Amino acid sequence: MKSPEQSDLQPELLDAIAIIGMAGQFPGANDVTAFWNNLVDGKVTISRFDAAELTARNAGAIEQGADFVAARGILDDAGMFDAEHFGISPREADAMDPQHRVFLETCSNALEDAGYISSEYEGEIGLFAGCSLNTYLLANLSKDRGFLDELTGNYQVGEFQVALGNDKDFLTTRVAYKLNLRGPCVTVQSACATSLVAICQAGQALLNYQCDMALAGGVSITFPQERGHTYQEGGIVSHDGHCRPFDAAATGTVFGHGVGVVLLKRLDEAMRDGDHVAAVIRGFAVNNDGSAKAGYMAPGVDGQARVIAAAQAMAGLDPASITYIEAHGTGTPLGDPIEVAALTKVFRNATDERSFCTIGTAKGNVGHLDCAAGVTGVIKTVLSMQHETLPGLAHYISPNRNIELTDSPFVFRGQNTPWTSSETITAMGISRLAFLASPPIEVTDSKPTRIRIATVA
Repeated sequence: MKSPEQSDLQPELLDAIAIIGMAGQFPGANDVTAFWNNLVDGKVTISRFDAAELTARNAGAIEQGADFVAARGILDDAGMFDAEHFGISPREADAMDPQHRVFLETCSNALEDAGYISSEYEGEIGLFAGCSLNTYLLANLSKDRGFLDELTGNYQVGEFQVALGNDKDFLTTRVAYKLNLRGPCVTVQSACATSLVAICQAGQALLNYQCDMALAGGVSITFPQERGHTYQEGGIVSHDGHCRPFDAAATGTVFGHGVGVVLLKRLDEAMRDGDHVAAVIRGFAVNNDGSAKAGYMAPGVDGQARVIAAAQAMAGLDPASITYIEAHGTGTPLGDPIEVAALTKVFRNATDERSFCTIGTAKGNVGHLDCAAGVTGVIKTVLSMQHETLPGLAHYISPNRNIELTDSPFVFRGQNTPWTSSETITAMGISRLAFLASPPIEVTDSKPTRIRIATVA
């Protein structure tokens, strides 16, 4: 591949961001390849537990009635960690939140996926990411006072070291220390929007030349993994342990655990350096609903519509050219219709066309991965473009009765469908924020022959 000079690029792509590496672990998948195979095979990898697999607290709850649902998406190897590889003692590793451990490994894997060794990279690499509430400290370390006393009493691991391994604030800076990242390293906390906000901040840091590459993502692993939830009518969690996004039978979401990281670089420099460009981020936006919604935990149509429109405006996108949306799609009877209404509001400002844009989400397969939910959708969308296939929407049979599809730009598909190449922008994903993505760039005679661009909002 011959790398083009900036003058060979279309002017509107000079401020675009390339995704050049990806890594992650998801329920039922220890890497992105296994994740993709599960998606196209239609596998639902949410686990169900019997009383013997649950904690005493949950085992008691399961006997109390049918409203307790013993289901969750778990990571098979959350307790595994190559401490020696990262120069961490086994005793120190014991005292670390597994979210920190797994995230460190995933950042290393994302760099490796792109072909970079961070300790040898001459430029500055940033990191933007967040994690969920540290329940390892609550359920394991704090519960076992003898273990903590042994750790701190004989000075094998001091109290401060225990804090460093468990406080959210140190998630990114430990990675920076172990991988020699010299750019801005910021821990982001924005609930289930965390990993997409992190991607937006990473993109801004690159466009502002605060760093030369940036890792961005999120991790969520809470303990004990094998636990369930209690269903309440009108609440967020599912009554039957299935997450059925946009379906008439949906009763709520199912939570799960996962981690995902993408490596970003300015597009012109990625092409100059001969990097494999898996996708391009062209625009991004972040906002909030404020008080314009039914309740604190409820989504709002106007707020979502504004952030989608802002992201599209930054990218210079025509909604009529978008053929796919990776949705937030939690499977809640309230949230799903509001998300479609917000998308429809934005699309209808530009086009009257019907049923040209497919909506999907990974949550039906793996559940809601909290701080890792957004980056999971990003990784799924990029894989879909690389394989030119849209995985079917898990559990989908018929639409939620509160979703208006007849005159809508959107369609749901329960089966895998081809996603063919064209000369226009083809993709957009949204996860409370918005992400529009592209397939790989092809370069011939130093000039890109097919570039499709993307937006994060």
